[in-house]
Amino acid sequence: MRRFSKREVAEFYRRLAESRPIPRTELEFINPFTLLVAVVLSAQATDVGVNKATPALFALADTPRKMLELGEERVAGLIRTIGLYRTKAKNIVALSRLLIERHGGEVPRDREALEALPGVGRKTANVVLNVAFSEPTIAVDTHIFRVGNRTGLAPGKTPHAVEAGLEACTPARYKLNAHHWLILHGRHVCKARTPDCAACVVADLCRYGAKTIPRGEIAPPATSAAVPGRRAVSKPRGRPADR
Repeated sequence: MRRFSKREVAEFYRRLAESRPIPRTELEFINPFTLLVAVVLSAQATDVGVNKATPALFALADTPRKMLELGEERVAGLIRTIGLYRTKAKNIVALSRLLIERHGGEVPRDREALEALPGVGRKTANVVLNVAFSEPTIAVDTHIFRVGNRTGLAPGKTPHAVEAGLEACTPARYKLNAHHWLILHGRHVCKARTPDCAACVVADLCRYGAKTIPRGEIAPPATSAAVPGRRAVSKPRGRPADR
């Protein structure tokens, strides 16, 4: 698979940015602590499912001390619609205790400190650093892992390899929001089973060989600048325009 050139990478992100000017996480939260809890809950669960459970939880406990006082059983009862809810309830109460004991009840702006908390891995730490503290981190979940490999933007056999590839190729001006653009693109367009290539703004740049529309029909969006070295292919007459 031919690697993206720097100009192609910049054009890839430019189009994603144009399609979603103000990208945001789809998880609902109140403050850095509730964001941390929401991301922990989102492991092996959908954002939609997490958002259905957290309003009642956060209404009672939006700080580490309130969560600790709520207790593991009560937390478990409030999040029982989420997969692995008992393990997650245990981790949430335990991390709340450690936030109080080690960080004065505040969520630390430090990757190592975050990853030392129960239920928090590299991906969760990256999301918190990015969303809560505006750090230009790229959290690789299943959607970003798929987009990185399928498009050829940053292929890798592990999430960490894809993260390293994205860190290396993503222009500095796009890094703060790269995580959001890629995850939303993977969730809503470049879907796992059937990617919606007809709605994809980067279809002509993508290296995926099994696109869901014929390659001859793929052309850069009308508002996008042509990428040097690539010739736009016009859609055949008699075919509908963008679906």
